[in-house]
Amino acid sequence: MRIRSLAGAVALGLGAAASAGAQNYQRAEQFLTWNALRNIYHDQVAPTWYRDSTRFWYRVQTREGFQFLTVNPATGAKATLFDNSRLAAALSMAADTALNPAKLPFQTLAFDQEGRDESAVRFRIGTRGFRCELGSYRCAKADTLPNLTRYVRSPDDKWDAFSSGGNLWVRPAAGGDSIKLTTDGSDGYAYGVTSPLPSQVRFKLPSRAVAVWSPDSKRIAVARYDERKVEKFHLISMTSARPVEYSYPYGLPGDSTVTTTEWYVADVGARSVTKVKADPEPQMSIYSFSATGAGELQWSASGDRVFFTHVNRGPKKVHLMSADAATGDARVVLGDSAASYVVGVIDLFGAAGPNWKVLANGDIVWFSERDGFGHYYRFGPDGKLKNQITAGPWTVSKLLWVDEKLGRIFFTAKGHEAGRHPDYNFLYSAGLDGAGLALLSPEDGNHEVMPVPSGRYFIDTYSTVSRPPVVMLRNVGSTPPVELERADIKDLLATGWKPGEIFMAKARDGVTEVWGVIWKPSTFDTTKKYPVIDHIYPGPLITPAIKSFYPQRGGFNYPMSGQVQALAELGFVIVSIDALGNTGRAKALYASWYGNLGDNGIPDHLAVIKQLGVRIPQLDLDRVGIYGHSGGGFSSTDALLRYPGFYKVAVSTSGNHDNRTYYHGWGERFQGLLVRDTVSKTDNYTAAANKTYANQLEGKLFLLHGDMDDNVHPAHTIALVDALIKANKTFDLLIVPDANHQLTDNPYVIRRTWDYFVQNLMGGVAPKNYAITPATP
Repeated sequence: MRIRSLAGAVALGLGAAASAGAQNYQRAEQFLTWNALRNIYHDQVAPTWYRDSTRFWYRVQTREGFQFLTVNPATGAKATLFDNSRLAAALSMAADTALNPAKLPFQTLAFDQEGRDESAVRFRIGTRGFRCELGSYRCAKADTLPNLTRYVRSPDDKWDAFSSGGNLWVRPAAGGDSIKLTTDGSDGYAYGVTSPLPSQVRFKLPSRAVAVWSPDSKRIAVARYDERKVEKFHLISMTSARPVEYSYPYGLPGDSTVTTTEWYVADVGARSVTKVKADPEPQMSIYSFSATGAGELQWSASGDRVFFTHVNRGPKKVHLMSADAATGDARVVLGDSAASYVVGVIDLFGAAGPNWKVLANGDIVWFSERDGFGHYYRFGPDGKLKNQITAGPWTVSKLLWVDEKLGRIFFTAKGHEAGRHPDYNFLYSAGLDGAGLALLSPEDGNHEVMPVPSGRYFIDTYSTVSRPPVVMLRNVGSTPPVELERADIKDLLATGWKPGEIFMAKARDGVTEVWGVIWKPSTFDTTKKYPVIDHIYPGPLITPAIKSFYPQRGGFNYPMSGQVQALAELGFVIVSIDALGNTGRAKALYASWYGNLGDNGIPDHLAVIKQLGVRIPQLDLDRVGIYGHSGGGFSSTDALLRYPGFYKVAVSTSGNHDNRTYYHGWGERFQGLLVRDTVSKTDNYTAAANKTYANQLEGKLFLLHGDMDDNVHPAHTIALVDALIKANKTFDLLIVPDANHQLTDNPYVIRRTWDYFVQNLMGGVAPKNYAITPATP
């Protein structure tokens, strides 16, 4: 019997697993994102706009090294910004060091005189600043570039608005004394900024004031944040001889007081400030710049009124408000409500910007899910509905631009094109009257679209998991698009790298289609069995199964952070699944487990993995692991605790294991307001907390957390550890000193994750103290 079991183990691939030595790790390491990117060329256009907002330049990796290119959208012309060889020669003399033209030692630059003089550029090499004339190619040492992050420039380029000492200030852009516009600001009740997070303090990151200039540059709408009675969280850095404490306001579900926002209007010429007469709005995100910020306020074309959104705690209601800029008198224009929560007026994390627009004639383009799908509607200035602009069983994603002369809106949307991935975004336009819906990006793939600020042009990067990016410059008219870049991945493929594969399966209900991506090792052998690892992020509203080419150069991308292809190369099959709560295809889908955050979409994961096991006999469903970061850390631990017969190993980084300890805006949005039961001494969050199920732990659990995490406080993991100890359970724990929330790109954390799965899921032996080389610029 014993010999028979050993033979069976070898047949399952455990013999190969046991040899997961340094050479296996070396092979996997070459597929880590920062290494894979070295073998990809012409894959990205990240524009920096010229002062006139009509042209842009970007930096791109070519086989000859990095180049800086400039583009004029009106003509489609593309040219090098400068001659790398001549600039390197001139800069070598100025810097007194030999520089390689293919590897110029800077990634960004600025035109001289804050963009006014395009004949010279400034940049920084380390701590030294340089100025180079592009005509004569003469370089000289210069003052380092000023950090303008904290300043908000007026439309006429004459003023910079900023926050200092809790008050709103302006300064002349051309130089001169600053002017203090408010005098009653203070810590905890400041104009334009919230209290800095510990990460901002530690890394000396400036806070940009949430201030919006009127079109005529005469007034500024500024947010004022009230944190005075909000209870605080504390973090302690313990790596120095004397530990350093950091404190910051942090509202939790059930708190009577959370951070709120009020709007004020400052008249620069009159040096006066008027409060907008509206109820304070609860801040629904830990990041002030995303949830309550400039994206939620717009000026009228005449500059006499401000429009802003207002949500309640939950948030189940959203209103569009309008206020007189001179008097502050405010009224409700229109609104929406939901039994679960409203979403889409502004992107959940603020990255997409506002999904509404006030037009010059007073009409309003407004996002709503009132018919069960996210669509645009047109309202009059009086708040009365004129017409629905888009309609059907699909959803719009992002409002990019409104051409009021043409009477058309331009936006991205998903689910409209038959036979395409339902979560791929495409570029469309439609008439404000709802007529003439037009697809502007017909290529199959996920389209990431950015408008040129001056309008009429769009930078469209499209790709799939298996097809690398193509970057197009599109015109709103009939002019054919111009191809800016087409990714070259020949060198990447030469390393043995293979892309993930898209699949479809049925959700827990056996009816609804869900989508995912599966990654196999490049040496995948159809005669062997492979352990399966589920890479999870629960959302809601965030789809973890990537839609675009992997790897990407940045962005909010948990599969990239999870380094899925590298982990697969060790001898695992990795799956990433968009469960019902992840996809934004329809309100009924993404709100399917509203009020039950502990669901985490895991029943869908079980259903899908079992279906894959039937389709792919090489998958060993007796060895299934799971890992994830942040919300994925919460859900991966939850999966092991609630489904120990299915999941055997979990690695959980920075998990929000109990949303009563996480920021109120998250839990109250997806779980609902906290309601306590005085009889049972529990609440409606108890059933979703991992520590509630500590006594059910059976498999191998590895918890990791940074002790300076100011997003998901380490108290989440420590409280779970306390419950596991009280339940007499065995587990593994790693606290990473001085690490914030970004753990998944930490080389040590990656290596320990590999070790844990190799040893506990594969049954192999990990190389001792293997060192992963970290990313370099």
